[in-house]
Amino acid sequence: MTPQVESGSPKGRVLVGIFVTLVSFVFLLPWASVLAQTVQGPPEVTPEVHHDVSPPLAHITPLRDNRQPRQIFLGRVPPKAFTSNSSDSVIQSSAGPAVQTTPGLGFEGVGNGFVGPRGSFSVNVAPPDTNGAVGATQFVQFVNASFAVFDKNTGATIYGPAFGNTLWMGFGGPCETTNDGDVIAQYDKLAGRWILSQLSFSQGPPYYLCIAVSTTSNATGTYNRYAFSYSNLNDYPKIGVWPDAYYLSYNMFQGKTFLGSKVCAFDRNAMLAGSAATQQCFQLNSTF
Repeated sequence: MTPQVESGSPKGRVLVGIFVTLVSFVFLLPWASVLAQTVQGPPEVTPEVHHDVSPPLAHITPLRDNRQPRQIFLGRVPPKAFTSNSSDSVIQSSAGPAVQTTPGLGFEGVGNGFVGPRGSFSVNVAPPDTNGAVGATQFVQFVNASFAVFDKNTGATIYGPAFGNTLWMGFGGPCETTNDGDVIAQYDKLAGRWILSQLSFSQGPPYYLCIAVSTTSNATGTYNRYAFSYSNLNDYPKIGVWPDAYYLSYNMFQGKTFLGSKVCAFDRNAMLAGSAATQQCFQLNSTF
């Protein structure tokens, strides 16, 4: 008779664990191979171009734009999408049940006709790149390369509207002299810090990501400001906040040729402390 080992016994659990590990490894091998073929070259570890600590934002006079409305060149040509003739099984086909909701605070954001402490806002750039983030006591919204800070309890405008590069006054270089959009507002809930960024590409190459991390939870206070450079256009940045790093993704272009996505990790601890920081990036191929 062949000896049997119960899966609940210590020996059985070990055998089951080995089996699951082997099966997982076999199934993951193709994905590991695909990933290896997707990454182009070794990781790129590069230091910041420059960093400093800003004056309190509340003490910087907001910059305003008097130029005519314009469209910023975007090379956002995505890779070929997966297509299928079959329908998506998760698409909702009927209305769900009604739910009871309680309206919260509503107030005017940064849009055409918005009026803040520094005057009115009018659309002057397309696309709008609309986004915002909620902090401990404030809401920051970034639209059309302009931003404003709101009291999240009352909706009152605390600061703005102001051009994005207002935040980089005194920093020097293209981060201070250009206001090229692709704006991001994030809030690091674990650290209680704001993360605000935008691109500088109109004077490139090189091209830059201008990123600022607040020194407190007050969005109108001081910021640790950084500039990171790229030899190709780092279009369409997106930022993820995680305990070990700030993660970014880009669509990279050489002229109007799509090169593929680039994924980067920024030294979160250094940027929270206001010290010299590096980025670690992987360039993916144009099928990704």
